[in-house]
Amino acid sequence: MENNITTIIMKLNTIKRAGKSHFVHMGPIRLRQPFPTQHIEMVDPFILLHHYGPYEISETNNPFDLGPHPHRGFEPVTFLVQGEQLHRDSLGNESIVKAGDVQWTTAGRGIVHAEGPTKDLVKKGGTIEGIQLWLNLPSEKKMIQANYQHAKNEEFNVITSEDQKVKVKIIAGELDYKFGKIATQTAVNAFMIEAKSGGTIKLPYSNAHQSLLYLLKGKTLVNDVELLELDKNQFMEFQQDGEGISIQAEQDSMLLFLSGEPIKEAVATYGPYVMNSQTELLEAMRDYQMGKMGFLPAN
Repeated sequence: MENNITTIIMKLNTIKRAGKSHFVHMGPIRLRQPFPTQHIEMVDPFILLHHYGPYEISETNNPFDLGPHPHRGFEPVTFLVQGEQLHRDSLGNESIVKAGDVQWTTAGRGIVHAEGPTKDLVKKGGTIEGIQLWLNLPSEKKMIQANYQHAKNEEFNVITSEDQKVKVKIIAGELDYKFGKIATQTAVNAFMIEAKSGGTIKLPYSNAHQSLLYLLKGKTLVNDVELLELDKNQFMEFQQDGEGISIQAEQDSMLLFLSGEPIKEAVATYGPYVMNSQTELLEAMRDYQMGKMGFLPAN
C-alpha cells in the first residue's frame, strides 16, 4: 500500500558521527561491517550490522550456506536486497526469502536456524545481497519464547515523498501514521529507502530514539550538510536533539534507516549469544549443548 508523505517542518537531529563501512572476513565470507568497530561498540539497541554482497553465487562458489547454528538473547534480522535465501529453524519454520523480503527472528531463550541461497539460485547462478542486523532485547525479554516472522516485499506499507522520487518501505515502527508489518518486542523503526536522483524527504521520529542511516548504494546528502557515499562515509549516527532527519539523493540511492529506544543495560556477547553477563553466556552454551534450544538437522 502506497501513500504520499505530508509536508513536514521540523528541527533536524545533528549528525553525531559518520564513518566508513569497512570490509571484514567471517570465515570465507567478505562483508562490510559499519559497527561494531574499534570506535563504535554499538548504537544501542543495535548490536551489529553486516552488509553482505553483492556476490555472484554458483555451484562452484557458495560461501553463504550457513548450516544449523544457535542464537539467544536478541533478534537477528535479515533484509534481503537481491537473490533468494532458504530459512529453516528449530520451531519448524521453512521459508524462501526473496528480494525485498524481511525475516525477523526473535531468538529469545534460544533457536537453532540455518540459512543460505536456495538450491535453485545456486544451480542457475545469481546475485545475493542483504543486511543482517542484530537487535538487542532487554533483560526481561531475553528468555521469552522464540519466534519467527517472514514478511514479503509486497506486504509492506510504502510512503512516497511529495516529489514522487523517494519511496520509504516501513518494515517496523511508524511513519506518517502508517505502520510496519513486523511486530516488535521493543520500540524501533526500520525503513528501507529507495530514492531517485534529486529526490528529497524528511523522516520524523521520536527523540527518545538513537538512530542511524546506512547507505547500500548511490550518494545522498543528509540534513543538507554531509554526504553519504560508497567507500567513503557510508554510515551515519545522529544525536537525540531534534525531531528527525532529511535526505536528498545526489544519485539513485538505497538506504536503511534504523531508530530505537536505547536499552541502557550491560551487554555480554560471545559468538551467537547476546546476554547481560558472562554467567548467562556460559548458561547459553550449556543449554545449546544439552539441546534446550531445539534441534535442526543439516539439509
